Amino acid sequence: MKKKRFEMPVAVHLLLIKDSKILLLRRFNTGYEDGNYSVVAGHTDGDEDVTAAMIREAKEEAGIEITSKNINFASVMHRKSDDERIDFFFVADEWKGEVINMEPQKCDDLSWFEMDNLPSNIIPYIKRGIENYTSGVHFDVYGW
Repeated sequence: MKKKRFEMPVAVHLLLIKDSKILLLRRFNTGYEDGNYSVVAGHTDGDEDVTAAMIREAKEEAGIEITSKNINFASVMHRKSDDERIDFFFVADEWKGEVINMEPQKCDDLSWFEMDNLPSNIIPYIKRGIENYTSGVHFDVYGW
């Protein structure tokens, strides 16, 4: 009998930057890290590349339009918590539309923070992803 190959989720995260500030959202009523800050993020839905997933998530969560020309790869993280994941971090400093909380049932705050003064209740691996970006680290292993 053929052994099933190991699989892991793939997530995308958007470092949205304006005037040296980064957009963070506080998770609410999701069952995962509620009350803590994250960035616009989500999982690939299958049959979409990571760039397409990031473009979709930006529209779904923040109501903005980004294109593959507006986003740049920042880093990738192989992360372990309850399971293993691959996290792609992208950065954008241009977009169309006004940032708006499109998912108030999942997010109770959407605010801009100074990159060097992040809130204490930020999800640790998200903080690490932001630090990796500001330090020029393009690959990281976290939680092992």
